[in-house]
Amino acid sequence: MGSKYPVLTPQEIIKVLEIFGFKKVSQKGSHVKYKGIENPSRVAIIPMHKEIAKGTLKSILEQASIKLEDFLEQL
Repeated sequence: MGSKYPVLTPQEIIKVLEIFGFKKVSQKGSHVKYKGIENPSRVAIIPMHKEIAKGTLKSILEQASIKLEDFLEQL
């Protein structure tokens, strides 16, 4: 049984986060911090690696309070 979470590039994830109202606020090394524009308590840290692993994507979506189904619709 496979995972529901796809392996994506950071750019693909960032594109969808921006649709959900996130903007880049800072970067430290290879990790970029995005915050919700309307709700700044929603924060997502994106590692700028070649690919984002399934478990890492799951953590990013949990941080951002975005459901997987909603995220996949915007891909």
